[in-house]
Amino acid sequence: MKWFDKVDFKEITTLTLTLFAVIDVLGSIPVLISLKTKMGRISATQATLVSGALMLVFFFIGEQMLNFMGLDIHSFAIAGSIVIFILGLEMVLGIEFFRSDKDIKTGSVVPIAFPLIAGSGTLTTVMSLKADYNQYNILVAILINLVFIFITLRSIDLLERILGPSGVSVVRKFFGVILLAIAVKIFRANVGFKI
Repeated sequence: MKWFDKVDFKEITTLTLTLFAVIDVLGSIPVLISLKTKMGRISATQATLVSGALMLVFFFIGEQMLNFMGLDIHSFAIAGSIVIFILGLEMVLGIEFFRSDKDIKTGSVVPIAFPLIAGSGTLTTVMSLKADYNQYNILVAILINLVFIFITLRSIDLLERILGPSGVSVVRKFFGVILLAIAVKIFRANVGFKI
């Protein structure tokens, strides 16, 4: 029961809300609806498991893994920002860069699991939280967020019905601009570093 003594519910709440804000799965709903329209459906289980696995890998060995491949976290963040930028362009301009090959397995991994859910911001946050918080509390916070992600992905059809076709179109264009701004922000924050 030693690990249970280290569990701090106040810390878990703080960590859960921090990760929730960084992951921003609610803000990704228009993107997810757009991708679901192209692919036919989204595998909520696969997207959740892959994004969870990425978070855990980066939690335990993220920095060492990037160093081993000769990469730094800033290059990784810039690459993620480019994918997000392309998604934003698709949504705003109504053109297609990602091929809609109807491959649910591939689409649920890229771009849904990465970079939308477990993007560069999420993965760098998971790595940096280790400096200030207990690892057990971080792992519990990751698990809570994964449950919420799964529920959200499973509810995409319902959310699409609530918004309706015109609502989805308006929200998609609005959030496309937001995605472009997020991509530019991530790019600017990391491009000044050694590349």
